Amino acid sequence: VQLQASGGGLVQAGGSLRLSCAASGRTFSSYAMGWFRQAPGKEREFVAAISWSGGSTYYSDSVKGRFAISRDNAKNTVYLRMNSLKPEDTAVYYCAAVLKGGGYYTRPNQYDYWGQGTLVTVSS
Repeated sequence: VQLQASGGGLVQAGGSLRLSCAASGRTFSSYAMGWFRQAPGKEREFVAAISWSGGSTYYSDSVKGRFAISRDNAKNTVYLRMNSLKPEDTAVYYCAAVLKGGGYYTRPNQYDYWGQGTLVTVSS
């Protein structure tokens, strides 16, 4: 599967953005999906994950209550709605996919496919 992330940009603190990750292929609904981010000089960190059906979601403590992950299997797309953005949310955001059964996954090495990343910059 190939992944294409989009929707990043420059936003003021307190603002919102919605990231999208479009997947190629006919088996998108078989993949659990995740969003990660990487700030300059830092390691890639987990942000949010969603099971293949969308029935299970999981968030890092740093974004819980502000971000929401969702998916539309008919459109082969996963979304990350980001509200109440903070300057510390500034990073390149990556979507990732793993072909596994139910559940969600939080470690980068659990994922098989990665998008190219989209930059989110939050100004103070």
